[in-house]
Amino acid sequence: MQVTVLSGAGMSAESGVPTFRDVETGLWAKVDPYEISSSDGWRRHPDKVWAWYLWRHYMMKAVAPNDGHRAVAAWEDGAQVRVVTQNVDDLHERAGSTEVYHLHGSLFHFRCDRCNVAYDGPLPEMPQPVESVDPPVCSCGGLIRPNVVWFGEQLPTEAWDRSVEAVTQADVAIVVGTSSIVYPAAGLPELALAQGIPVIEVNPERTPLTDRVTLSLRETAATTLPGLLQRLPALLG
Repeated sequence: MQVTVLSGAGMSAESGVPTFRDVETGLWAKVDPYEISSSDGWRRHPDKVWAWYLWRHYMMKAVAPNDGHRAVAAWEDGAQVRVVTQNVDDLHERAGSTEVYHLHGSLFHFRCDRCNVAYDGPLPEMPQPVESVDPPVCSCGGLIRPNVVWFGEQLPTEAWDRSVEAVTQADVAIVVGTSSIVYPAAGLPELALAQGIPVIEVNPERTPLTDRVTLSLRETAATTLPGLLQRLPALLG
């Protein structure tokens, strides 16, 4: 069986990962999200944007995969499992999943904003959030930025192509913890449905996708995903 899991912020939230607005506390309470998640904001205030993402990078080290992440990884014992995620954390990988495609990039990869060369050099420690940190400088003179997708930027071509392939080749697609409103990622389950592939939604809240899926489970990932693979034949009839 080929299973494709499409995961969103709700899945990582169960591990204690704050959603975008949750982390806008204290020092960042009055920060415009566009200013720290857009190429325009980067050009105007690279020191502030770098500080915010560096803080999130280190914050993630205190977070562990939850039962949902571990369940998806364990499914590989009996199925071909591919994960398409909108999350920029590495919790799927840390849980043991081997095929993970990051549509919105990763907090754990960096590149030059001019020549696009990957950066694996040292990073300053950040035990507490600060307002401003100068980003490293590439040998070409460009600035090192987080390799995440900001507002207005294109999704990484390779990750997108592999995600489309994973969805269209699946025997079942499982959509977990995503609002289903952020495109083009939200179009992937619609692509599966158009091809007659069963789609199961796992989300405690209703979404725009709920009324269209094959089956919608109003539960959390950590509660539902353990054992779900074994239940699929009965659930899908």
